[in-house]
Amino acid sequence: MKYMLSDEQKMMQQSCRSYVDKVVLPFIRKDWTREWDMTPGNRLPREILEGAEAVGIRTLGVPEEYGGIELDPATEVQTFALIAEEIARGDSGLADKLVQNWKVSVVLRELAPEHLKKRWFARLLEDPQFLLAHCLTEPRGASDRWLPYNVPEAAMTTRAVKQGNGWVINGRKQFISNGYDAGLYVVYANTNPKVGMLQGTSSFLVPRDTPGLTVARCNETLGCRFMNNGELVFEDMRVPEDHLLAEGDALSKAGTYFRAGKIIQSAKNLGVGVRCFEVASDYAQNYVQGGRILIKHQAVALRLADMATKILAVRALVERAAAAVDDKAPEADCQCNMAKVFASEEIMKVAQHCVELHGGNGMMLDFGVEKLFRDAAIFLHMDGTVDVSRLKIIKAMFPQTAGKYAGPE
Repeated sequence: MKYMLSDEQKMMQQSCRSYVDKVVLPFIRKDWTREWDMTPGNRLPREILEGAEAVGIRTLGVPEEYGGIELDPATEVQTFALIAEEIARGDSGLADKLVQNWKVSVVLRELAPEHLKKRWFARLLEDPQFLLAHCLTEPRGASDRWLPYNVPEAAMTTRAVKQGNGWVINGRKQFISNGYDAGLYVVYANTNPKVGMLQGTSSFLVPRDTPGLTVARCNETLGCRFMNNGELVFEDMRVPEDHLLAEGDALSKAGTYFRAGKIIQSAKNLGVGVRCFEVASDYAQNYVQGGRILIKHQAVALRLADMATKILAVRALVERAAAAVDDKAPEADCQCNMAKVFASEEIMKVAQHCVELHGGNGMMLDFGVEKLFRDAAIFLHMDGTVDVSRLKIIKAMFPQTAGKYAGPE
């Protein structure tokens, strides 16, 4: 749907596509065992992120005054989605690695004091390997906390207590994108245990070298393995007073992260689906079975048609939801969750068709198709599970009559 894009968006899309075709995909195919390296820092070679820097997509969301690539506010989320799709077509883990930088940059842009913006945006710009992370999920509380069930007992277990001219934080975060190797974290903690999560959660800016912060481990995931998901522990971690980004209402102020995140997540799904269709259609037009190329078999043709239809339907919903977010429309939250659910489930079906169309080759690690299936599968649980997202859709549509879906009625 290039005719709907601005000239700037078309140029960025083409630059990303060229980067993926010339840098990312050749690396993925040439060194397919690399994602299984159990030393997380060795998985992605430096030149991959350097290539992202070269085409100007690593620092999206950083204001121009700090040297970043500032997007048109009227279409910012739509552009994020466009680029996320292109990068995920090459590798969804790399897309997620970059996406966290984009989304956290927007949080800093909106909430951080001036001196911290100057310091950390400069740090981000000077080092192509520098990563950002958003630390919300905990071992005993993730998607279910967003139904919402806004009472004190549902609050985060990570606690921040004011002491002198700073805050002391204790707790643990789990399943954090970029958590294993980020240089700067936005950490959410309970600062008022007497009220609900929406009124008692605060956010803090935490550099990696802060005493009391321990990166406990890298979570070895099924898919998206070129993004190192991490677990963090905070033990009497002291944060200066000026590193408090939002006190009490941090979750509502992070709406710019969450809404854009649902769209970008859906767009990454879409990128994986597009790649599935590319490799499946190429295979079907070149591989001979039963004396004819696969596409001449009706069963194969039907699967390809189904894949193409699902991809177009996902793209239409993602584009509509992204526009709603950019327009700050009242239905944006509901449509974001719809896009997340629909993209997760439909692209999973696309990936299944892709694997099955490759027959036995689809099960071979060195063939590369099973990787797309694994990457698609992980999206069902990223940025909220599909079931919790469905409950949020109903809460948005019928706020007066929908159930609480957590805790007592």
